[in-house]
Amino acid sequence: MTGAAGGPVRAFLGLGSNLGDRARYLAKAVDRLGGPALRITRCSRVYESPPWGRPDQPPFLNQVLEARTTLSPHALLARCREVEHDLGRVRAERWGPRTIDVDILLYGDLVIQTPGLTVPHAEMRRRAFVLVPLHEIAPALRLSTGESVEALLAALPDRDAVRPAPGDGAPGAGGAGGSRSAPREGVR
Repeated sequence: MTGAAGGPVRAFLGLGSNLGDRARYLAKAVDRLGGPALRITRCSRVYESPPWGRPDQPPFLNQVLEARTTLSPHALLARCREVEHDLGRVRAERWGPRTIDVDILLYGDLVIQTPGLTVPHAEMRRRAFVLVPLHEIAPALRLSTGESVEALLAALPDRDAVRPAPGDGAPGAGGAGGSRSAPREGVR
């Protein structure tokens, strides 16, 4: 891994929305995240998944982004929180409904445990809505612990509940366009 002094770091971000125009919130988040210090290099397709943690809320749309960044982990977290704030995110309750959620899943091979930031993301190993899109864009990825994304995903019983969102352009998803605002592979 390289840092701010040694060049860009490969990071993965998880996006989620279950309020309002969910696809639009995801697209706006991708647009607002990208910039000189945070270059979005790949976007998964958009997936729909049942709510996690609190089942009495609308289903989520989820997406994972791969990026190259010169931001430090805490500066990247601040950028994620800024985008959430700009898009109307209110942190009223844990696992509650939200216009947008932007999580740092991985930051290079760093393991970070601070009161405000845990990397790898503390719950990603148990969340099919994270691992399905992550596996799509980085199928051979291994966490800093040595665990493969493929093996983690295979162990989840709810992985089949995460499906391409209608209109995302995925085969059988009912659309040819796609709700991604950045290409699956490309530079932003």
